Amino acid sequence: SKPTSGGGSSPVAPPTSLVLADANRDEEEMTTSIITTTTITTTTQSPVSCQLNLTGPEGYIQAPPTSSSAPHATSDCSYTVTVYMGYGVEVQVRSEGSVHTGNAVLANETILTRGLVVRSHSNQISVRLHSQKPRPGSILLRYQAFVLSCVFPRRPAYGDVSVSGLHSGGEAFFSCLTGYRLQGAGVLTCTNASTPYWSGEEPRCLASCGGTMGNVTVGRIVSPGFPGNYSNNLTCSWLLEAPQGQKLHVHFEKVALAEDDDRLLIRNGNSLDAAALYDSYEVEYLPNEGLLSTSRFLFIELTTDASGTSTGFAIRYQAFAAGHCYQPFVKYGNLTSSDATWALGAVVEFACDPGYTLEQGSVSMECVDPDNPQWNETEPACRAVCSGEITDSAGVVLSPNWPEAYDKGQDCIWGIHVEEDKRIMLDIQVLNIGKNDVVTFYDGDDLTAKVLGQYGGSKARFKLYTSTADVTIQFQSDPATNVYGYGNGFVVHFFEVPRNDTCPELPEISNGWKSTSHPELVQGTVVTYQCYPGYQVVGSELLMCQWDLTWSGDLPSCERVVSCPDPGPLENGRRVLSGPHFNAGSTVQYICNKGFTLSGNSLLTCFNRGASGPRWNQKLPRCLRTYRNRAPPPQIEPPSASLRGFNLICMKVLPAHLLSGLETHCPTNN
Repeated sequence: SKPTSGGGSSPVAPPTSLVLADANRDEEEMTTSIITTTTITTTTQSPVSCQLNLTGPEGYIQAPPTSSSAPHATSDCSYTVTVYMGYGVEVQVRSEGSVHTGNAVLANETILTRGLVVRSHSNQISVRLHSQKPRPGSILLRYQAFVLSCVFPRRPAYGDVSVSGLHSGGEAFFSCLTGYRLQGAGVLTCTNASTPYWSGEEPRCLASCGGTMGNVTVGRIVSPGFPGNYSNNLTCSWLLEAPQGQKLHVHFEKVALAEDDDRLLIRNGNSLDAAALYDSYEVEYLPNEGLLSTSRFLFIELTTDASGTSTGFAIRYQAFAAGHCYQPFVKYGNLTSSDATWALGAVVEFACDPGYTLEQGSVSMECVDPDNPQWNETEPACRAVCSGEITDSAGVVLSPNWPEAYDKGQDCIWGIHVEEDKRIMLDIQVLNIGKNDVVTFYDGDDLTAKVLGQYGGSKARFKLYTSTADVTIQFQSDPATNVYGYGNGFVVHFFEVPRNDTCPELPEISNGWKSTSHPELVQGTVVTYQCYPGYQVVGSELLMCQWDLTWSGDLPSCERVVSCPDPGPLENGRRVLSGPHFNAGSTVQYICNKGFTLSGNSLLTCFNRGASGPRWNQKLPRCLRTYRNRAPPPQIEPPSASLRGFNLICMKVLPAHLLSGLETHCPTNN
């Protein structure tokens, strides 16, 4: 509270403390905010204790209470607000002035001003006030209940989560990407409590080591740890069984085994004795067209030894009925088909995701051959390639082979071109390359342009802006680089944006106008704001476009002139004001110091001239020095009678300092 004027000086009392805390939380989780104000006191009284428990859904707290019988005594008050389970307490500061928080948890280390809100984490909050000489009701708080919620659950790696609600009774549903299995509860419920919580731990998505899958339609098998490395000494077996009368087809998404004795086997049957369709020991290259079973079973086995690991494998499988082709697949792309059942005569067309290029295979293919339905072409592959020219207004540039690791010794160049009156914004979302590898961004259409930035190693997400309509990206990997694994490389999204080599356009202002020193708002341009008669500029009337393409200040405004300007002090004098402001009708009287004489009007009055605004009625006077110590004028004889006819001549030729001696002798009518 502010001290009152009058009387002698008063000592400053210890601070007034207002403490807000979650009362139902464990001691180690206690969160507290201390609101502190400064009060003035002249005496010390006995403490006045007040305790109050509040259970309503809303209300007010006046601290200290206005009913206190000893308003100038030390006050120590405690208030506890308790609401229904599953609800929290929201406290809003309604008192005038500002108060300071001491603890960061509830109040977030801010200055609590009128209107600011603090929320509890449980269904109970406590408020404690300790003050000397409090002013009754000086702190006013409004509280109300609000519904507490569970925190949003974490999304499992290689999975997803969706929620029906975060309040009590809401459920969280977890799922895994194809090829992974959920370890833990698939559904969690938000449980009602003083602080709501989920009914269990978030599950994980893991790739299993083997298993039997019956009546399969379409799916995916990945090695344990994928896309990371698998473990040593593994023996994992998967048995796939299609519905009766159907066969199986397998696509290879990835196979990366360590050398030595790690091995992947796919058998055309349901046992270890079935014939091998694929053996990593025997086959150097993966078949792009995949594998077809001759029965409804496929047996897949992965064995690893005690030394060396790698990424492993990812295999996609589909079951298909007689008279149909198998379901096509393209990694990092999509397809459209004339027949979703892939029956005889179905036509499929392929396209790649942004940043990828269609390679190998065909853009389209057809299911042919009534006796043995099959595709007449091989599915294409979508790859992130090294180099390219791009003229789209938005897109993606990916490191070669993304998201797989790029190869060593590469030198790739991409050129991006947009409309000439536009610019390019580069959003580098991923940058994780070797320390000896480098990616360079050039502000132009070749490698001689200005370098926007050059980077190696790892860097968090950042953005770059070009000053032209072109950008060139160059990536060079060290021939001896040892960057391996999933997610190593870079992902650059680009967007066509308006020109960014000028400051933003400044708007016109009401009751005024602007003038610009340069037709384009380039660096150094000055914009001047002026106001119509009767208005004055509030703020800076000159704004300059700075080097970082921001304006040097905020936009000014034109406000109506409602008072005269301060006429200022008077040199060698003083002034008396009729009031603290120079509104119409106010006056200023000037008085000269001793030894000075006022020249001009001593009283200035501010009056309203109409549209032009208030003005002073007179100019500022001056104080001129008075010369009192000069020699007295010489004495002269009164003029004789013979000279009385020459009074006018006498008056004109005599020095000025002698005229005063003749005034009484000269006829007044002359």
